[in-house]
Amino acid sequence: MDLMTWAWLIMTAVLLVGEMLTAGFFLIVFGVGAFGAFLVAVFGGSILWQWIVFIVVSVIAFAGSRKFARRVHHGPTDFGVGAERYAGMKAFVIETIDVAAATGRIRVDREEWLAESAEGDVIQEGTWTEIVKVDGTRMVVRPISESGEAEVADESEGSNTQE
Repeated sequence: MDLMTWAWLIMTAVLLVGEMLTAGFFLIVFGVGAFGAFLVAVFGGSILWQWIVFIVVSVIAFAGSRKFARRVHHGPTDFGVGAERYAGMKAFVIETIDVAAATGRIRVDREEWLAESAEGDVIQEGTWTEIVKVDGTRMVVRPISESGEAEVADESEGSNTQE
């Protein structure tokens, strides 16, 4: 092997090791291009063809890495991590939720969780609810109406004044 063949091989190794030590997908595209040029050099291609292959393969690898990067990381996640992923999901009440009695359990997917009502109301067993948030080891829920929408407490009920 001549000097340029070794140079392409060393450049490939340096770029790939550099990629492992940095964040993102930047050096790897040039490492792939350098490996392509190395292969051309091994098979006796001229220095011109080695550079052409290096540039073309690097551009193609760059385009492919952008598509891969978008698929892997598509911005801020729209789901929570851990139990937070349940926020917004439907849950079935399997034990009446009553803050005063300190009772309440729901089933979401195949898991059972302690639950409390978002408004402090009693929610009867057998009711479908929506998980509003996760508070420690408890799910905070709100009943869902027959139409599938979360029920909102009527604010006029609590505003009765005695005359």
